[in-house]
Amino acid sequence: MKYPIDNVQLRWDLSASEIEKKADELIEMAKQVYDEVGKLSDAEVTIDNVCTRLAKLDSIYDTQRSQLDFFQHVSPDKEIRDASCAADKKLSDFDVEISMRQDVFDSLVAVEKNLKQPLTGEDERYLSKLIKFGKRNGLHLAEDVQKQIKEIKQRMSAISIDFSKNLGEEDTVLLFTKEEMAGAADDFLESLDKSDDGKYKVTLKYPHYFPCMKFVRVPETRKKLENAFNSRCMEPNTKIMEELVELRDKRAKLLGFKTHAHFVLEMRMAKNPERVKEFLEDLASKLTKLRDDEMKIFLEYKKEECEKYGYEFNGKIDGWDTRYYMTRVEEKKYAVDQNILKEYFPMEKVTKGLLEIYQNLLGLVFEEIPNPPIWNNDVTLFATKDKETGELLGYFYLDLYPRTGKYGHAACFTLQKGCDLENGKRQLAVAAMVANFTKPTPEKPALLTHDEVETFFHEFGHVMHVICARAKYALFSGTSVERDFVEAPSQMLENWCWHEDPLRLMSEHYKTKEPIPKEVIEKLIASRLANAGYFNMRQILLGTFDQTIHSLSKVDTAEIFSKLSKELVCVEPSENTNMPATFEHLSGGYDAQYYGYMWSEVFSSDMFYSRFLKEGILSEKVGKSYRDCILKPGGSIDADLMLKNFLGREPQTEPFLRMKGLKIENES
Repeated sequence: MKYPIDNVQLRWDLSASEIEKKADELIEMAKQVYDEVGKLSDAEVTIDNVCTRLAKLDSIYDTQRSQLDFFQHVSPDKEIRDASCAADKKLSDFDVEISMRQDVFDSLVAVEKNLKQPLTGEDERYLSKLIKFGKRNGLHLAEDVQKQIKEIKQRMSAISIDFSKNLGEEDTVLLFTKEEMAGAADDFLESLDKSDDGKYKVTLKYPHYFPCMKFVRVPETRKKLENAFNSRCMEPNTKIMEELVELRDKRAKLLGFKTHAHFVLEMRMAKNPERVKEFLEDLASKLTKLRDDEMKIFLEYKKEECEKYGYEFNGKIDGWDTRYYMTRVEEKKYAVDQNILKEYFPMEKVTKGLLEIYQNLLGLVFEEIPNPPIWNNDVTLFATKDKETGELLGYFYLDLYPRTGKYGHAACFTLQKGCDLENGKRQLAVAAMVANFTKPTPEKPALLTHDEVETFFHEFGHVMHVICARAKYALFSGTSVERDFVEAPSQMLENWCWHEDPLRLMSEHYKTKEPIPKEVIEKLIASRLANAGYFNMRQILLGTFDQTIHSLSKVDTAEIFSKLSKELVCVEPSENTNMPATFEHLSGGYDAQYYGYMWSEVFSSDMFYSRFLKEGILSEKVGKSYRDCILKPGGSIDADLMLKNFLGREPQTEPFLRMKGLKIENES
């Protein structure tokens, strides 16, 4: 199949054997470049034959690597997914190998030493980053230490892939009667498959699990689901997570760092674990009273329901109660009925409105590509052009519905990085948004909950970061910013889901086409403060757990999580479960960095409240400034400088505190 689009190297018709073959070819091609760069003498090295060669390799290797890895997350064919997973392991081993190339590191150091005049801008950043990465791999240390680090990295890479694969292939199905599903919406029940004896089949995938936990009033049903959900892949993944902690700690100490957290945070905005600890503890102290007040309300509601329906009241909030009573708060305190609300968010209208908002805000034009080569029939592809110049910037895929074996969360995958090429042309950026939104039924279109609309906005924000970045080097392309800033651009764009004008652009009743009544919008906006204490304390719990285990040499993840859960959210995890065994962030690149979601939210709040809210949330002028200052640089400059350029000052925390409903100092 010939790809019909210029400057895109991706193909989705590869067989399992072709995936294996292409992985081998990619390794050979990259190895040849590294061999040629590594054999240069100190006198022979130049910017062109070292940095330019490696940058060219980056642009090719990253794309092919991303494609071969991506199949395991989205292909409907298990043979293809397995081949992709195997290729990922092989390539990950090779990634470790090339990251430990002493000869290439020596060539880079020689380039820096031989410079007649200092490099500037991205050129200087590229060379200094590669040398820094080499040192963080121990290439300045003795050979025996390097060997240990290489072995550790290879082991970590292999078992991290296993961790994700275990969760991706997990296929538990629980059976419930109609009585056991009391409280669930009729359209949700209609979307479920049934067993031969008429029971509903409920999987542990998000589109099944979360509606049940929010709406099914039968405690025993929620308990069974919650227990199953938090014990997914428990035995193998607990072992993997705890081995990862030991391996990470060992590597950190070999490199001269006190802990893995110190090693990771050296390259982040926060700089060190002490600053993260202070940030999380300070926020927790501010949220404690709010959490306690909310837990009292949860308990009142639970007592009322138990008395009303004859369930046993045990005087506490259990893990299977939290999402259910958070939803009751939204309905009772804020009069937001999520089942009615989602009738105003049919997928087609939400997608059309979302794309319109992003186009107008960022000065872009999206054009759907008819009949593109894709990996599954419900995937769509769009071209992105600059509205003013007509320049083609890149492409994005939307893969929005669940299927067997598919990646279980919502995420943006960078498939091809936008960067400059040797011939003076530009390699186009290509991204894919993968999600698991509720599927349509024969009777109804796909109807999104407001949470899903917010998720759509968030992940599409990452897509725009990939497409709009204009960095010279692939190394700095798109979302290649500090990990504790990477969520800020997308978190900032979530705010459009909480304001009337954008809400009206992406909503209408799926039957009547009527707009959401104004009073419903007002209640929805007010409900943004609902459960802020509990929700954010749970985020603090996850961030604290992450920092805690990555400050130790050996851990019992279940014991640590249980202790912190009781302290921070006042909920004891269910027996024989271990949520960390499902915590894919910590195996997939967020280790010692989960705090970054809340850390970056400080900046996202400041950007929204200080510019968009004051100057107009649909202001094209502010949108252009946002695109130029925040999205366009990619990782070519530090996030601190990006923020200062957009805000016109240093970032502040006050907007973040206000957004959480917290009273700030000196405010009456």
